[in-house]
Amino acid sequence: MRIVLLGPPGAGKGSLASLLAKRLGIAHLSTGEIFRQEIARGSLLGRRVQSYVASGRLVPDALVIQVMAQRLNAKRRTRGFVLDGFPRTHGQAVGLDQALKRQGVSIDGAIYLGCSVSLLLRRLSGRRVCPQCGTIFHIRTMRPRRPGRCDQCQARLVIRKDDQPDMIRRRLNIDGAASRPLVSYYRKRGLFSQLDGSGSVETVFGRMLKQIQRQGWLVMRSKDD
Repeated sequence: MRIVLLGPPGAGKGSLASLLAKRLGIAHLSTGEIFRQEIARGSLLGRRVQSYVASGRLVPDALVIQVMAQRLNAKRRTRGFVLDGFPRTHGQAVGLDQALKRQGVSIDGAIYLGCSVSLLLRRLSGRRVCPQCGTIFHIRTMRPRRPGRCDQCQARLVIRKDDQPDMIRRRLNIDGAASRPLVSYYRKRGLFSQLDGSGSVETVFGRMLKQIQRQGWLVMRSKDD
């Protein structure tokens, strides 16, 4: 199974992708996580990405596609994958298809997690992040064992600028504009499916599994596929 999870910031893509990967034994690839790792390592890729992030610019599609194509190639003999945070634009979706075509495979489907703005604001504004190791917590749903401190390294947790209410609304507006051509692209290819993203992670995950089964995406593949 090879699927893409789409949806606005705060829709739960990362948590659901992680659960799918564990339950189905497939690879979970997240551009955000990959970029954070490379930035922390101080690699050439990390420095290139950091230069865009620091100046408030989007990482160019060509660079994102290059990175993800390399990672997908390394995972090509797995049972499949779920992509989280990629593609974000129409150009990235086209680039993804081209990269997969060269490997002789294709996407099975794209699931869009729909959520109300009020729910997204509540989820995102409750996030707390460790500035040292990048671990993410939530004041309501994923609390640290020690209030205000990271479970992993004990660093003081912070609220990212992106998780301030005004910035959240701005991010949602930008994401909404970018997602329309992306959704249209997958609709035209007959790969698009929408899912109600409200409720607990476990509730949404249950809905997602049923939808995947209805779509017929859970097909056993050969080991060399």
